[in-house]
Amino acid sequence: MDPTRTLPPGFLEQAREFMDGTREPAAPRSASTVVLLRDGDGRPGGLESYLLRRHVGMKFAAGMSVFPGGGVDPRDSEVDPSLWAGPTPEEWASRMGCTPVEARELLCAAVRETFEESGVLLAGTADTVVADTTGDDWERDRAALEAHELAFSDFLTARGLVLRTDLLAVLGGWLTPVFEPKRFLTWFFVAALPEGQVTRDVSTESDKVAWFSVRDALRLADDGQMMLMPPTYATLCDMYDATSPAAALKHATSVPFEMITPTFNPETNRLESNDRIVQLGTRVGEALAR
Repeated sequence: MDPTRTLPPGFLEQAREFMDGTREPAAPRSASTVVLLRDGDGRPGGLESYLLRRHVGMKFAAGMSVFPGGGVDPRDSEVDPSLWAGPTPEEWASRMGCTPVEARELLCAAVRETFEESGVLLAGTADTVVADTTGDDWERDRAALEAHELAFSDFLTARGLVLRTDLLAVLGGWLTPVFEPKRFLTWFFVAALPEGQVTRDVSTESDKVAWFSVRDALRLADDGQMMLMPPTYATLCDMYDATSPAAALKHATSVPFEMITPTFNPETNRLESNDRIVQLGTRVGEALAR
């Protein structure tokens, strides 16, 4: 198992053009994605994660199975401190290697995009978490957020809710390789499916959604039956040893944060990551082979 991959011919030519300076890389857009988890069989690899398969016509990651997430909306920075519960933006910034303003935007984007793409809302009061978002009124708000007709701060205010940042942990980040025409600087968060809530097939950007055990998703990817980008694949490997959502969140907080940028090796025609990710893939591959 290898979180990197051999590039197809079209990408090989692009990658070499960026290496020799023929092309200039696109500016990356800040984004958040959330590894939404629920209990599985209690064994390594059994933890279940929610994945969405993106429409084949999408400009980025077409046909790939991904976690809920998306780019930061300019209005994500408007969330007032009174609408925030849990670690402060300053505390998040210290962990994430960014500014407090960026941390606030990224946490808001993580919660907003998860609601838009799965119907799951990581919000509530300071002491409670929303238990059900399946009503027609919730769906109207979700659709309005997705259509950019409603700001996330206005949504929280109208419902008397606060963003529960204590329900999330940040695992790390990935920067799209320079040869991709559309690039993202993405922070990967981990969260448990709140008690009482259910995922819904609501995203307009996907054609299939499902819960998969980490074990099954990796095996399907290795067998060519599911397409996963290297960050998604590597993140699932990172979740392999966790036997519960709580264990996964604890692991995320214990791993040193780093922003990973896969690089192209012209000698092997492959994308390469750092040593930890490569060793992780090797170890998980050996575990699955047993």
